[in-house]
Amino acid sequence: MAVTGELLTQISIGAVALYTLVTAASRAIDRLLALAEYYDVPDVLVGMTVLALGTSLPEIASHLIASLGILSGVLDFEVTSAVVIGGNTGSSTIQQFLLVGVLLIGYGSVHLTRRFVRENYLPMLGALAVTMVVAWDGTISRLDGGILLVLYAVYVAVIFTRRERTQSLREAPSTNPRRDAVLAIGLLVLVLLAASLMLSVVEVIVENLALGGSMIGVVTIGVAAALPELTTVMDSIRRRSPNVALGTLVGSNVVNPLVGIGLGGAISTYHVPDAVLLWDLPFKFLVGLGLLAWGLYWRNGELTRTEGGYLLGLYFAFVAGRLLLFPGQ
Repeated sequence: MAVTGELLTQISIGAVALYTLVTAASRAIDRLLALAEYYDVPDVLVGMTVLALGTSLPEIASHLIASLGILSGVLDFEVTSAVVIGGNTGSSTIQQFLLVGVLLIGYGSVHLTRRFVRENYLPMLGALAVTMVVAWDGTISRLDGGILLVLYAVYVAVIFTRRERTQSLREAPSTNPRRDAVLAIGLLVLVLLAASLMLSVVEVIVENLALGGSMIGVVTIGVAAALPELTTVMDSIRRRSPNVALGTLVGSNVVNPLVGIGLGGAISTYHVPDAVLLWDLPFKFLVGLGLLAWGLYWRNGELTRTEGGYLLGLYFAFVAGRLLLFPGQ
């Protein structure tokens, strides 16, 4: 297939839009954290809102713009659904496998407490299981999306009432709250505009290269949207606070399916590609279940560099299997 100058221009525009999406989201999170510190917002509330939702902001923004585009007829229903759902599962897979692996290798070991498993890890597996159930017919209906959003609200309510003050990675207090509030709003608007431009370009690229929309989502939105979590992982290794990064990665794997897919489904409904149904979600769920069993019952809750290496290998196995089994999706 010929790669024309026009197509290269579209790819360049898409790359700039993707970079802008992730960078603006990261800067918006920084300003919101600074405002939270200035107004002395409790750590629990910051963790459940700004940190949990903020690190998933690129995925959430992509779903919002995609669904509005589908609803208005501007974006193709099947292609756009595949791109944002592929980006969602791709980002979550990078976090669950690649970034947890980097964390374990970089820090050395992490201990899984019973409380962490109960309040964070099991909800992550539950979110994956529910997403598989509601998507099994190949669609995410408005009812399905509403169910996912309600489950996230229940999860937040339960965790908020039970969680104690915990260590977090926070910004210095804002020195000019009015300015930071304006900046945060402007950056959030920029995130939405960048997401809109990126999805328009991706649709053109998919049509021209005859590639699967969900795979494009995995390697574009999925990779780029995981960059905020990568920053958190590196910062946690440097500060010797691995539990912060682990909590963020697992929490993001709850937010992505429940809020991202839930919000998009509630607005416009989605078509779910077979690659997501038969490979992405089951692979993530089974590996997550296996890691939990291995960590708790064979390692007494201790995950080491060995498990980190296994997770890195599993990520590449995930990508290779997807390309081999579902090359057109």
